[in-house]
This record gives sequence, structure tokens and C-alpha cells, in this order.
Amino acid sequence: MGYGIIEYKGNKFKTLDYGAITTEPQEDTPTRLQKIYKGLEKIMQEYKPDVMAVEELFFNKNIKTAIVVGQARGVILLAGVDHGLAIYEYTPLQVKQGVVGYGRADKKQVQMMTKAILNLKSIPKPDDVADALAVAISHAHSGVLGGLFKIK
Repeated sequence: MGYGIIEYKGNKFKTLDYGAITTEPQEDTPTRLQKIYKGLEKIMQEYKPDVMAVEELFFNKNIKTAIVVGQARGVILLAGVDHGLAIYEYTPLQVKQGVVGYGRADKKQVQMMTKAILNLKSIPKPDDVADALAVAISHAHSGVLGGLFKIK
């Protein structure tokens, strides 16, 4: 699961941290969900974000994958609520619109714009990390203050 913590102040972005909370495929689902929750708790305790922005779950043809992603998403939302955060959700189309200005942009365009907007040396890897930062940027561009990031 990718995460990105950014600060948005006076129409300027500052990247505070980004990365991924990872689990091992051979671990059972409850253990993996617990690792995600605890990883998010640690991040939230360190950065004390004002709000959380997450990408809405999109329909997946593989029902098993959709269920697992849905469970992880539930844990993510629970962690945000447990920390008193307002939670904002964005569709992939809204994220593309918020970062590139075009809702049908491809993944590479979104990644390149994320890199440019945040003045990063390279596109964050894995893709989940770049996606998380794109969601935060999209949220900032939405006109609603917040994201899994700090507002000053």
C-alpha cells in the first residue's frame, strides 16, 4: 500500500514523506491487514496529518482480488477515522483530472506530472506510491483543504 505525506501551503507543495507499507504474500489476510493498520498508525503518529485522501475502489474483474483490496481499504479508512481524520475519496478519473488536467490521461502522464509538481528527482516506485502522491495532489487541487498531508 502506497502512501504520500505532503504539505500544501500557498499553492505550493512540499513532500514530507512517501513510501509503501508492504506485506508478504504467504502471510494470512488478518496478519497482512494488521500490518497495514499498524504501519498507518505509525505514519499518522509521526506526521499528524489533518485529513486523508484515498482512491475509491474500482471494479475489478477478479473477485478474489477485489475482496482483498476492499478489506485493505476498510482497514485504511478505519485507521483514518481512528485518528479523527476527515476522509476524502477520489475516483481514478478525478485523480487524473486533478494531476494532469485530463481525466483520460495514462498512468505514465500522471506519474510524470506527480514528479514535476512535487519536484522529485524520479518517479516514486512502486506504482502504488506514485498513485498515493497523485491522490494527495488531486485532493489539494480539489479546493478542499487536506489529504494524507499537513496543511499550514
